[in-house]
Amino acid sequence: MSKLITNKPVLMMLYGFPGSGKTYLAKQLCDTLQAAHVSSDRIRGELFEKPRYDKAEDEIVEHLMLYMTQEFLDAGVSVVFDTNASRFAERRTLRELAQKHHAKPLLVWLQIDQETAFGRISKRDKRKKDEKYARPFDRTGFEAYVGRMQNPKQDEDYIVLSGKHSFPMQRSTLIKKLYDLGLITAEHVSAHVVKPGLVNLIPGMDGAKRNITIR
Repeated sequence: MSKLITNKPVLMMLYGFPGSGKTYLAKQLCDTLQAAHVSSDRIRGELFEKPRYDKAEDEIVEHLMLYMTQEFLDAGVSVVFDTNASRFAERRTLRELAQKHHAKPLLVWLQIDQETAFGRISKRDKRKKDEKYARPFDRTGFEAYVGRMQNPKQDEDYIVLSGKHSFPMQRSTLIKKLYDLGLITAEHVSAHVVKPGLVNLIPGMDGAKRNITIR
């Protein structure tokens, strides 16, 4: 299946608890959309052999992410901005950047309960490429981080996805949102949205042909 190309660049921001599935979603989206994956974890891992995750390091990573995003948007390429846009000020900066470069900003809120999210990050395997540079959290650090997050306001344009749903279900919801925003056509929607399969209501008849006589 070919990748979707929106009729104008999109800057897709991600919001959600650590462990809600933001990076997984970002990678899957870039397999669906013609978009660049700008990842804070990857940039941090390439710059710092032993990341400290402190303020100075965060500022360097953020600066490079914004620079790369600007370059992609200038070239007419959509961007999935893969870090947690957890604060109002961060999201405002990204929206202003998108508008400056004639792109559509869209915030994706991955919702999941805190216990499931913390359980996921507790099981991260640093030997895996995708999890090597993910920020580590203990319980206290996780709760402190969550406590500083600022949920999107009603006047922010965002879409809510379940962090527990499969990507095909998440993709269907997101593609419908892109259609509602006028960024893709109805043809794109029909080609990429999950369609329910036929359900056999008679037990034991899957794949079997039976002669049924109605009297």
